[in-house]
Amino acid sequence: MSKAIRIHQTGGPEFMLWEDVTVGDPGPGEVKLRQTAVGLNFIDVYHRTGLYPLPQLPATLGMEGAGIVDKVGEGVRDLAPGDRVAYAGPPVGAYAEERLIPAHRLVKLPEGISEKQAAAMMLQGMTAQYLLRRTYRVQPGDAILFHAAAGGVGLIACQWAKHLGATVIGTVGNPAKADLAKAHGCDFPILYREENFVERVKEITQGKGVAAVYDSVGKDTFLGSLDCLRPMGILVSFGQSSGPISSFDPGLLAAKGSLFLTRPSLMTYTAAREDLLASANELFEVVLKGVVKIEVNQTYPLSEAAEAHRDLEARKTTGSTVLLP
Repeated sequence: MSKAIRIHQTGGPEFMLWEDVTVGDPGPGEVKLRQTAVGLNFIDVYHRTGLYPLPQLPATLGMEGAGIVDKVGEGVRDLAPGDRVAYAGPPVGAYAEERLIPAHRLVKLPEGISEKQAAAMMLQGMTAQYLLRRTYRVQPGDAILFHAAAGGVGLIACQWAKHLGATVIGTVGNPAKADLAKAHGCDFPILYREENFVERVKEITQGKGVAAVYDSVGKDTFLGSLDCLRPMGILVSFGQSSGPISSFDPGLLAAKGSLFLTRPSLMTYTAAREDLLASANELFEVVLKGVVKIEVNQTYPLSEAAEAHRDLEARKTTGSTVLLP
């Protein structure tokens, strides 16, 4: 019997149960995957609490993992038993020792990237890829602001944006996180609990503002983020760890400088197979070249995923966290 972390109702980490599950054989177009590493992401918290409703309950949490192909279903030709693969995105179900998953959502891992590393970077790394390369394509000489710069996406994005020639400004919660962000390409870490980040951004950019703000915090930073932008700049709101943004008058965007606002998701940007492969391959390329270093700063047994959620929500984690089946 295989094990998985499941919830039967939404709520706190205490509703995450380590249960026996039955994993059958793969159907047409499916793969049975023996997982060796599972990624921890804030979207898992949103699913657990019900902020992002799941299709049905009970449900196995998790959107990211890596492992070894065990069996393939009818019609699967690109993969074979023994292949090392990784994924990020729906369907949920990563918090498991074994799972079934559509083959078209899997990406083969190149030599030089471990399964543990892949589980730490697929969702966060491909998020950084679409943010910096597609939602707003960062250009040499741009100044950008990245909130939560010492988080999983933040550390990857700071390195990548620096490589692209940007001046990278980031918000962090304490001096240790400021040092971490700076070591990963953030030119100007801002301690948001001690400094007014809007005033600091204006000071750093000599009053011009930044080309783009990448904001996964949401409610607490939304209006300030708009005030950091240059005229015709873009606010990329890709998360809401502090809570959802309340409704606002779109005229505010005009008043603050003909600003742009978008609320993208990795699921849309990688929905097509060709986009998924392009995103993953660009990520693999920068990691293998050493442009972006993926650091797993915390690991937990998969059975202790509830404790990992508590630490993530308490902002005790930095960089990437991996759950080990």
